[in-house]
Amino acid sequence: MIQLLYFVLTLGLFLFGMYLVRTGLFNLSADKLKHWLATLTDAPWKGLILGTVVTAILQSSSAVTIIVIGLVAGQMLKFSQAIGIILGANIGTTFTTEIITLDIESMIIPIAIIGAVLMLIKRSNIFRNTGMALVGLSAVFGAMWGFKTLAAPLTEMAYIDQLFLTLDDSRLLAVLGGVIICAIIQSSTATTGITMGFIASGALNLDTAVAIVLGANVGTCIDAWLASIGAGREAKLTAWSHIWINVLGVIAFIPLIGVIANIGTMLADRPDVQIAHISVIFNVTCSLIILPFTGKLANLITKIHDRKNVQV
Repeated sequence: MIQLLYFVLTLGLFLFGMYLVRTGLFNLSADKLKHWLATLTDAPWKGLILGTVVTAILQSSSAVTIIVIGLVAGQMLKFSQAIGIILGANIGTTFTTEIITLDIESMIIPIAIIGAVLMLIKRSNIFRNTGMALVGLSAVFGAMWGFKTLAAPLTEMAYIDQLFLTLDDSRLLAVLGGVIICAIIQSSTATTGITMGFIASGALNLDTAVAIVLGANVGTCIDAWLASIGAGREAKLTAWSHIWINVLGVIAFIPLIGVIANIGTMLADRPDVQIAHISVIFNVTCSLIILPFTGKLANLITKIHDRKNVQV
């Protein structure tokens, strides 16, 4: 049981680290990013590029999607414009998983010390927020080390081992597991990070890990859906577009799990890096396929979810 406690604490460290990174970077650039999202997305491809960049900066697709829902609710964006940004956000979130595969464990403490020193400089918001982001980054890398270290002891527990065996036997259950885990902890990045830690220890096979990561892309939609409650019709449609994009993408890729797993093995030797690359492949492919059809998708979502047919 002590291993489970350590795991929960490690997960808390990861989520807290992500919060610090996101908050620090958001404080440094919030006004500019909101202005860009509201004014530079008149074409779907522009929205995709901008959504990718903004999400890479804020390190959270959920945060960007919630911001977009707020802009739509405030009539600063049209629903149809938001779809391009959401497609980009799905790509931008993969930057985080690529970053956490870097082998910089020896730099965790120095980064944390530098960040803490910068946070103490009260006269400068830039230094303080940069320090916050660095402390958060060190916490994320520390948590990733913790996931890898705890994976082996956890799999020695009978019910954890049986759970993994069950997931290995069914891709659909593995996808559902990813959905549930992500919906509970409300972070696709954390779900992917946990999966990377377990696969690095040999506790999961690659196909199962890929299925869990695909499920996390659906589970992350809960944040946007919650943010749309009580908002206007177009804001609700924006949340539904996020759900439809991710659900359709996952459904399309479930039969291809073996294929993209093989591609991952060709791109990297380490299994955790393979997962990061596969996440990029999935999100980039889905976004680029949907991009030319954003208008049709907007009309379809409107017909399904808005009987009053909002003009998009």
